[in-house]
Amino acid sequence: MTTTEPRTSRHALPATVGAARDQVRDLLHTTGRAPPPRTVTDDILLVVSELVTNAFRHGGGLTGFTAHLTDGALTVRATDASPVIPQARTHSHPTAPGGFGWPLIQKLSRQVTITPLGTGKTIQVVLDTTDQGS
Repeated sequence: MTTTEPRTSRHALPATVGAARDQVRDLLHTTGRAPPPRTVTDDILLVVSELVTNAFRHGGGLTGFTAHLTDGALTVRATDASPVIPQARTHSHPTAPGGFGWPLIQKLSRQVTITPLGTGKTIQVVLDTTDQGS
């Protein structure tokens, strides 16, 4: 296995969920290597979508976003303006909308770290970029 230089997304703070996905998709496809398998890319983009959606919907807005690619892993950091730590939502009614994003993030990520900040938090996820047979 050869090691390549780590690559980091160098774009402005994404204004939308789609812009965050585009940044990560661009990063995955500009490494000089074959991009991850489609199912892996789909899972990565789903996690990015949920992280950024949660920052906008529940976190008072996205205040920071980076993506860093190394051999076999992508690290994504999303910072928002709320110090409230995410929790899985329980529904008293089975048809109530929402509540699926945080469990998906946890299930699809190799590692999830939450770092409280004075006026918000950073959620860092590490995602596999190779097919792990999941």
